[in-house]
Amino acid sequence: MDLDVALAYVHHGTRQSAWQDECVVLRVAATFGIPVRVAALDVEARDEASLRGARYDALAALAQSLQSTVVATGHHAEDQSETVVLALLRGTGPDGLAGMSPRRPLVDGIDLARPFLRIPSDELRYYCHVHALPYAVDPTNADEDLRRNALRGALATLRPLFPGLDAAVARAAELIGSERSSAPRAGMRARVRAALQAEGSLQDIDFEHVEAAVRALERGGSGHFFMKPGIELRIEGGAIEVVLKDE
Repeated sequence: MDLDVALAYVHHGTRQSAWQDECVVLRVAATFGIPVRVAALDVEARDEASLRGARYDALAALAQSLQSTVVATGHHAEDQSETVVLALLRGTGPDGLAGMSPRRPLVDGIDLARPFLRIPSDELRYYCHVHALPYAVDPTNADEDLRRNALRGALATLRPLFPGLDAAVARAAELIGSERSSAPRAGMRARVRAALQAEGSLQDIDFEHVEAAVRALERGGSGHFFMKPGIELRIEGGAIEVVLKDE
């Protein structure tokens, strides 16, 4: 992708082992020979929301010092699931159910990106093991007095029963987010779903099959797309046609 990459670490000062996390960041920067910046928070309020706001302010300042245009974080699929379910349990509206945005403005001229939102954490750990990269584990993740940690344990219990749990939550959050932002893809998705609905064929169609057709519309492509047994979608020159076939 021809990126100029730098690392940044924000020291929250909330636990002693944070110094070890900082050492991990410094080690990775040394391994790859890339710039690294460290910031320490100096805020009186120690609640999660205040620390989150201060953290992003610090990251934005570090990005400005490096003349970077994007701050990328390591949030992964399980983080997204926890965020969406916590919002649901709080009785949130559509904005909360959209979860964390894959990309949004952070400050003027700098975006916040979360490139791993669809990737499970075990895949990221596997990558680190394969490439001998050190990583840190927050010991406070084991404290189930914290709501997010308690929810994390509950979701871990559910995953063997619902293997696609995180992917399903991520899809739902992405759908709601694109609908809320009136993104062009949302309009194309609505066209595909409306065409299927008109033929009474929308039920039981996998999300990924719809997305394949949407991607073709985005590219201006053509072709036949399998939706479910007996139902295909034909796209030609931007036009959509539902094709009923003998099963």
